[in-house]
Amino acid sequence: MATKSNRGAALRSLDKHSDGERDRPPYSERLRVPIRWWVQWSVMVASFWLAMIVVVPERLAWIVTAVLTATMATLLSSYGSPRIVVTARWPYAGQARIERRHLGRITALDASEMRSWAGPKASACAYLLLRPYISTGVRIDINDPQDPTPYWLVSSRRASALAAVLGSDGGRVQQHP
Repeated sequence: MATKSNRGAALRSLDKHSDGERDRPPYSERLRVPIRWWVQWSVMVASFWLAMIVVVPERLAWIVTAVLTATMATLLSSYGSPRIVVTARWPYAGQARIERRHLGRITALDASEMRSWAGPKASACAYLLLRPYISTGVRIDINDPQDPTPYWLVSSRRASALAAVLGSDGGRVQQHP
């Protein structure tokens, strides 16, 4: 059954499998925001500073700019923090995880299929880990009668590699054109 767990505990458990051995996961990806977002937000903060330095005392302009910069860094870092990790027993996507034995068909999706599954074909019960700056992803069918989630839809910059790793233990992998 897919579970949402404490993120810190989940990430600490990524390195340790049930048999106690420490292994490097066969797949790991962080969904970081692109550099252009950092540049655009930095230009926005600089614009605020420029507008404020003219009308408020210099000290106040710098304080507000420092607060805006810290807010920007926090927001962009947290939005780009989800990880996709596949271990021998569990795939993790953000804060969700499910045992690999419950995985069904795994499909690497191109940009148009990803848009379709995130939009008109979407199920309200699906688990979605989507980022607008990543156009490709993977659809993972869930075969767990106790779990109401029909599938996971996960953004990934390396969708084919993720699908291959998830399907390496017998899952049915499909590639979409």
